[in-house]
Amino acid sequence: DALYALRRSVKDPKNVLKSWDPTLVDPCTWFHVTCDADNRVTRLNNIICRDLGNAKLKGRLVPELGKLERLQYLELYMNNLEGSIPEEIGGLKSLVSLDLYNNNLTGSIPASLSKLSNLNFLDVSNNDLCGTIPTTGSFSKFSEE
Repeated sequence: DALYALRRSVKDPKNVLKSWDPTLVDPCTWFHVTCDADNRVTRLNNIICRDLGNAKLKGRLVPELGKLERLQYLELYMNNLEGSIPEEIGGLKSLVSLDLYNNNLTGSIPASLSKLSNLNFLDVSNNDLCGTIPTTGSFSKFSEE
Protein backbone atom coordinates (compact mmCIF):
# COMPACT_ATOMS: atom_id res chain seq x y z
CA ASP A 1 0.00 0.00 0.00
CA ALA A 2 2.84 2.39 0.84
CA LEU A 3 4.56 1.82 -2.49
CA TYR A 4 1.34 2.15 -4.43
CA ALA A 5 0.62 5.42 -2.61
CA LEU A 6 3.96 6.70 -3.91
CA ARG A 7 3.10 5.41 -7.38
CA ARG A 8 -0.20 7.30 -7.36
CA SER A 9 1.45 10.51 -6.17
CA VAL A 10 3.99 10.80 -8.99
CA LYS A 11 3.88 11.26 -12.72
CA ASP A 12 6.09 8.69 -14.42
CA PRO A 13 6.85 9.79 -18.00
CA LYS A 14 9.49 7.07 -18.52
CA ASN A 15 7.15 4.33 -17.18
CA VAL A 16 9.77 3.06 -14.75
CA LEU A 17 7.02 2.19 -12.26
CA LYS A 18 4.75 0.39 -14.74
CA SER A 19 5.27 -2.93 -12.91
CA TRP A 20 3.95 -1.41 -9.65
CA ASP A 21 0.55 -3.06 -9.99
CA PRO A 22 -1.58 -3.28 -6.81
CA THR A 23 -3.30 -6.41 -8.14
CA LEU A 24 0.02 -8.25 -7.81
CA VAL A 25 0.01 -9.18 -4.14
CA ASP A 26 3.79 -9.34 -3.83
CA PRO A 27 5.55 -5.99 -4.46
CA CYS A 28 8.85 -7.87 -4.28
CA THR A 29 8.25 -8.77 -7.93
CA TRP A 30 8.08 -5.08 -8.94
CA PHE A 31 11.04 -3.47 -10.69
CA HIS A 32 13.18 -1.21 -8.48
CA VAL A 33 11.99 -2.92 -5.27
CA THR A 34 14.24 -5.23 -3.28
CA CYS A 35 12.95 -7.37 -0.41
CA ASP A 36 14.46 -9.46 2.35
CA ALA A 37 13.83 -13.17 3.02
CA ASP A 38 10.58 -12.25 4.83
CA ASN A 39 9.30 -10.40 1.71
CA ARG A 40 9.63 -7.03 3.44
CA VAL A 41 10.75 -4.07 1.31
CA THR A 42 14.36 -3.10 2.05
CA ARG A 43 15.30 -0.97 -0.93
CA LEU A 44 13.80 1.40 -3.48
CA ASN A 45 16.37 1.58 -6.25
CA ASN A 46 17.24 -1.96 -7.19
CA ILE A 47 20.90 -2.02 -8.17
CA ILE A 48 20.32 -4.94 -10.55
CA CYS A 49 17.67 -3.15 -12.62
CA ARG A 50 17.57 0.42 -13.83
CA ASP A 51 17.29 2.54 -10.72
CA LEU A 52 14.84 5.26 -9.71
CA GLY A 53 17.46 7.99 -9.75
CA ASN A 54 17.09 10.31 -12.73
CA ALA A 55 13.81 8.62 -13.67
CA LYS A 56 12.02 11.95 -14.29
CA LEU A 57 9.47 11.18 -11.56
CA LYS A 58 7.41 14.26 -10.74
CA GLY A 59 5.26 14.60 -7.66
CA ARG A 60 5.47 14.28 -3.91
CA LEU A 61 6.95 11.90 -1.41
CA VAL A 62 4.12 10.36 0.59
CA PRO A 63 3.92 9.87 4.37
CA GLU A 64 2.97 6.22 3.76
CA LEU A 65 6.65 5.55 3.03
CA GLY A 66 7.10 5.65 6.80
CA LYS A 67 5.27 2.29 6.98
CA LEU A 68 8.10 0.45 5.23
CA GLU A 69 9.64 -0.67 8.53
CA ARG A 70 12.61 -2.51 7.03
CA LEU A 71 13.47 -0.01 4.30
CA GLN A 72 17.24 0.51 4.25
CA TYR A 73 17.77 2.50 1.04
CA LEU A 74 15.52 5.27 -0.24
CA GLU A 75 17.24 6.59 -3.35
CA LEU A 76 15.13 8.95 -5.45
CA TYR A 77 17.81 11.45 -6.48
CA MET A 78 17.70 13.59 -9.65
CA ASN A 79 13.95 13.56 -10.17
CA ASN A 80 11.35 16.32 -10.00
CA LEU A 81 10.00 15.55 -6.55
CA GLU A 82 8.46 18.55 -4.82
CA GLY A 83 6.92 19.42 -1.49
CA SER A 84 8.37 18.54 1.86
CA ILE A 85 10.21 15.50 3.15
CA PRO A 86 7.55 13.66 5.16
CA GLU A 87 8.12 13.60 8.92
CA GLU A 88 7.18 9.90 8.82
CA ILE A 89 10.46 9.01 7.11
CA GLY A 90 11.98 9.55 10.55
CA GLY A 91 10.24 6.34 11.61
CA LEU A 92 12.24 4.17 9.20
CA LYS A 93 14.52 2.69 11.88
CA SER A 94 16.41 0.48 9.40
CA LEU A 95 17.22 3.31 6.97
CA VAL A 96 20.92 3.38 6.08
CA SER A 97 20.85 5.69 3.05
CA LEU A 98 18.54 8.58 2.15
CA ASP A 99 19.46 9.98 -1.23
CA LEU A 100 17.16 12.78 -2.41
CA TYR A 101 19.61 15.20 -4.01
CA ASN A 102 18.68 17.23 -7.11
CA ASN A 103 14.92 17.42 -6.68
CA ASN A 104 12.62 20.35 -5.95
CA LEU A 105 11.98 19.57 -2.29
CA THR A 106 10.99 22.46 -0.04
CA GLY A 107 10.55 23.06 3.67
CA SER A 108 12.98 21.98 6.33
CA ILE A 109 14.81 18.75 7.05
CA PRO A 110 12.49 16.96 9.48
CA ALA A 111 13.92 16.73 13.00
CA SER A 112 12.54 13.17 13.08
CA LEU A 113 15.41 12.11 10.80
CA SER A 114 17.80 12.62 13.70
CA LYS A 115 16.27 9.49 15.31
CA LEU A 116 17.56 7.25 12.51
CA SER A 117 20.46 5.59 14.32
CA ASN A 118 21.42 3.43 11.30
CA LEU A 119 21.57 6.35 8.85
CA ASN A 120 25.09 6.48 7.38
CA PHE A 121 24.43 8.44 4.19
CA LEU A 122 22.24 11.48 3.67
CA ASP A 123 22.20 13.69 0.59
CA VAL A 124 19.46 16.28 0.24
CA SER A 125 21.62 18.81 -1.61
CA ASN A 126 20.40 20.80 -4.60
CA ASN A 127 16.84 21.17 -3.36
CA ASP A 128 15.10 24.27 -2.05
CA LEU A 129 15.21 23.29 1.61
CA CYS A 130 15.35 25.94 4.31
CA GLY A 131 15.81 26.17 8.05
CA THR A 132 18.51 24.75 10.25
CA ILE A 133 20.13 21.38 9.76
CA PRO A 134 19.61 19.13 12.79
CA THR A 135 22.85 18.43 14.66
CA THR A 136 21.71 15.86 17.21
CA GLY A 137 21.17 12.12 16.98
CA SER A 138 22.17 10.59 13.66
CA PHE A 139 23.18 14.01 12.35
CA SER A 140 26.00 14.27 14.89
CA LYS A 141 28.05 11.74 12.87
CA PHE A 142 27.88 13.75 9.62
CA SER A 143 30.32 16.45 8.56
CA GLU A 144 28.99 19.87 7.55
CA GLU A 145 29.37 18.86 3.91
